[in-house]
Amino acid sequence: MDLPHLALILGGARSGKSRHAESLIEALPAPWTYIATAQAYDDEMRERIAEHRMRRPPGWLTVDAPLDLAEAIAEQPAGQPILVDCLTLWLTNLILAERDTAVAGAALISACEQASGPIVLVSNEVGLGIVPENALARRFRDEAGRLHQALAARAGRVVFMVAGLPMRVK
Repeated sequence: MDLPHLALILGGARSGKSRHAESLIEALPAPWTYIATAQAYDDEMRERIAEHRMRRPPGWLTVDAPLDLAEAIAEQPAGQPILVDCLTLWLTNLILAERDTAVAGAALISACEQASGPIVLVSNEVGLGIVPENALARRFRDEAGRLHQALAARAGRVVFMVAGLPMRVK
């Protein structure tokens, strides 16, 4: 399977997004870079992060980038395959830190376009449910939708994960 320069993997919680993205990257020669956006604010999140790290085979370099994702991508060695997991956690971090999400999103797109190796982006599709009841949740849903549209337009492959099954959208 030939991996395009940019791939976007979307889906709901526990839909198999990360495992699918890892399998795409692991089909390429190691080393691989895993850029993690999660922040461990509690024990449950620390356990989730540990689970992600434990299931990956040797050959992965993990970079933590909860806010400065574009910079983390730009700093990776030329040609190295990159997996970013996940954009919705990153977007949450930006919103809570009161960063300009439009500027950060543009920087992310630019970094992806300038990277010399393949990049697989993982994100939660949050726009399939009801309209959230509070302004912050509606803003988050809308920001995620705009970011996904911008990245999907540039991606060579877009996959929607359902119950562990990849549905190729583009």
